[in-house]
Amino acid sequence: MRLPEWIRTKNHRRLHNTKQVLRSYGLSTVCEEARCPNIGECFSRPTATFMILGSKCTRNCGFCFVESSMPGPLDPEEPERVAMAAKEMGLRYVVITSVTRDDLPDGGAGHFARTVYAVRRYLPDAKVEVLTPDFKGNVSALNTVLSSRPDVYNHNVETVPRLYSVVRPQADYRRSINILKYIKKIAPEINTKSGLLLGLGETLNEIIDILRDLHGAGCDIVTIGQYLRPLRINLPVVEYIRPEVFERLRLIGMGMGFKYVASAPLVRSSMNAEEMYNSN
Repeated sequence: MRLPEWIRTKNHRRLHNTKQVLRSYGLSTVCEEARCPNIGECFSRPTATFMILGSKCTRNCGFCFVESSMPGPLDPEEPERVAMAAKEMGLRYVVITSVTRDDLPDGGAGHFARTVYAVRRYLPDAKVEVLTPDFKGNVSALNTVLSSRPDVYNHNVETVPRLYSVVRPQADYRRSINILKYIKKIAPEINTKSGLLLGLGETLNEIIDILRDLHGAGCDIVTIGQYLRPLRINLPVVEYIRPEVFERLRLIGMGMGFKYVASAPLVRSSMNAEEMYNSN
């Protein structure tokens, strides 16, 4: 399917400056690894979403471009390098995500916490958002990340329950909802956030049901964007959702009582994360 006219990304300069900083510290970003369509806009600001725990994922989600294979050992110096890079880039808001590491006993939760602590040391005034995998629902792992006191805890549901067996075969929708519910119960002062991608064959009513579930779980912020196929090996786009449908979903979400709903074709979970936080 050809891209419709409403999905267009701009060419930006100064990308090499951000890439140079990232390469000098040997860091990965989800912006690059997942082929995010907004990389030009974000890198030119500059900002980036740091991807820790390596660049290889133990899961194989149908929508994702990140390589699926057995990861290598953890790099104990990675948390400090993330913090140093964030400081050099002058970030006021740092987003940290990761691949899924089902091979690790804690799923990499301790590494997440160490990275947050390192950022706090180098940038004590910066806000920190974590976007974590589900840790197989391990409460101890969730508590480890929560102990580092991120300002925002993000965990994406990605799609509707009916499509999980194809889109996220190793994940569980209800588990993800329960994770968000648990975080809000244990740390109500932390903003919770989740996102989903449209165009994989879901219906409007299914999306609205997800919004109800997220609101019921105490989720504060929701992001809704259009799925764009990274490679031919990934799932095909079933439908390009028109901008007016995204706007309708934004209004529905705000009407439910979310603090913030970002809904547009090129919206991504970590894009404009600082603006979303400051709007609360």
